[in-house]
Amino acid sequence: MVMGILNSTPDSFYPFSRVDENKALNRVREWERLGCDLVDVGGESSRPGSESVDVQIELSRVLPVVERLTQSCKIPISIDTTKPAVMRACAQLGASWLNDISALEDPEMIDIVKEFNLNVILMHKKGDPKTMQINPEYHDVESEVKNFLLSRAQHALQAGIPREHIWLDPGIGFGKKLEHNLQLLHALPELSRLGFPVVVGLSRKRWIGDLWGDGDRLAGSLVGAIYCLTHGATMVRVHDVPETLQAITVMRALWTKF
Repeated sequence: MVMGILNSTPDSFYPFSRVDENKALNRVREWERLGCDLVDVGGESSRPGSESVDVQIELSRVLPVVERLTQSCKIPISIDTTKPAVMRACAQLGASWLNDISALEDPEMIDIVKEFNLNVILMHKKGDPKTMQINPEYHDVESEVKNFLLSRAQHALQAGIPREHIWLDPGIGFGKKLEHNLQLLHALPELSRLGFPVVVGLSRKRWIGDLWGDGDRLAGSLVGAIYCLTHGATMVRVHDVPETLQAITVMRALWTKF
């Protein structure tokens, strides 16, 4: 599965992902035609160093986009937020997924997920976006991330969220150095054996630049997406939807095990 990224923000790290409701509709219509599975809409940047925004600001950014998409497109809409008020308002408009980088830290989110029968993505992060990339350290990043995600999934199950609605995300780039990101990507097969589908978002992130240097990160993002989908991930979260779908199509044709 492929999840396309849309940001109704002025400061998300990849400018192409920033849209208003008109740009969003045009882009999603094309993505839908090509076979994209899901669209993720965010109104608050979580890039390293970013500041949290007021709930009213976030609502003013995402609601026009969500309303336009749910009225005009059939593709499922995910909301990238940690704020219950934002998720509730978007669910009332028809959004059916919650992408929560805090992994249901706010108990009210659980009630909203249950009330609207949402799918939920639980992500690992170390620290908050403003400070998370200031020298993050782990004793064993694979075990720490795996244990955290399993505990949050079990918490969601105990709260009454159906197992089939729970997805896990190792949080590439969220409080991780290059070596941590690579260790987690190498551990994807083990993470997928926890019993929940796995989502990975590595598209155009800094770790690709750490490996390669300056320049465009599209090629690295495409290789990373194919790697994830062939090593245990069920869905990749990407900026470059047409290019990713093309890469998957070619891989399916060439690699019969895929």
